[in-house]
Amino acid sequence: MGVEITTHVLDSPRHRTSYLSAGPPDGPLMFFVHGFPGLGAMWRPQLDHFAERGWHCVAPDMRGYGGSSVPTGAAAYAVAEVVDDMVELHDALGGRAAVWVGHDWGSEVVWSMAVRHAERCRAVVSLTVPYIPGGLTLEHLTPLVDRSLYPVEVFPLGQWEYMQLAIDEPELVAEEFAADLEATFAVVFRGGDPMTLGTPSFTSIVRAQGGWFGPSRRAPKMDRDETVLSEELLDTLVRAYGKTGFLGPHRWYANAGEELRAGRPGPGDSRVRPPVLFVHASWDPACETVTSRLAEPMREACDDLTEVVIDAGHWVALEKPGDVNAGIADWLGKTLRTGPHPM
Repeated sequence: MGVEITTHVLDSPRHRTSYLSAGPPDGPLMFFVHGFPGLGAMWRPQLDHFAERGWHCVAPDMRGYGGSSVPTGAAAYAVAEVVDDMVELHDALGGRAAVWVGHDWGSEVVWSMAVRHAERCRAVVSLTVPYIPGGLTLEHLTPLVDRSLYPVEVFPLGQWEYMQLAIDEPELVAEEFAADLEATFAVVFRGGDPMTLGTPSFTSIVRAQGGWFGPSRRAPKMDRDETVLSEELLDTLVRAYGKTGFLGPHRWYANAGEELRAGRPGPGDSRVRPPVLFVHASWDPACETVTSRLAEPMREACDDLTEVVIDAGHWVALEKPGDVNAGIADWLGKTLRTGPHPM
């Protein structure tokens, strides 16, 4: 059965945030922040686990997703705007310092919370996406590319070629993803494969072939990977994206790094002070952090960093929820030695 999970909406003059809530309202706060192409509902295994142990768990649909606002202007998707969304939600829930857990683009939001609003963070957990002090931009990612795997003359941007495509042609990519929703999610949400280690990620060729799915402009039909994508989650994703489409989520790419510009903290102010747990997914082909240099800037910028490795692909929280939940719970038990921290 699991715990009761309820849906709520926070409206402000600037934004609407839809979010899932589970666990006692007076319990210590834990936020779960999704990335692309996700929803708050993707955190169901974590909501069940931690709510049962006394945490007040909150999983928002991020800006551009699900039941939250879907602005039309590209500038509305700067991470600084999304961070302000989370500040509004945090304040509405009482503003007590919380544990912030992020994945994919949600990790970038959580890292920004830790830098800009350290007082709101008891602890920070990032899955698969390490901290890049200058922002998750091609400018800062490309120098970290493993050139033995991605020769510059073939893959100028390495595994991040797909990001440039999203920046250059967001409408095209959004149309591709929307052409057959069930097929898209069946292709995207797949478990990790250790046999892909040491080979270029599929994300490195999408720009050269003019799109994610080649000339057909639609995802090929594949069986759903039940180890990652349940029928219930697939139905939830199809319903949500059938209403919102994919353009808003793809606008995030054009705004990467904006939270560190225009009066935001600069490189000299970008250390991560709260304690951090980083979860490596050893079979993640794009965010490969185990053998590459991708995690090096994070190690230099965090005051208190713990790292764990889980054998899974990019969707590690769905593929190996038991390992993820146990890893987070064990680390929190050792890290939060003052105040309430039910396990």
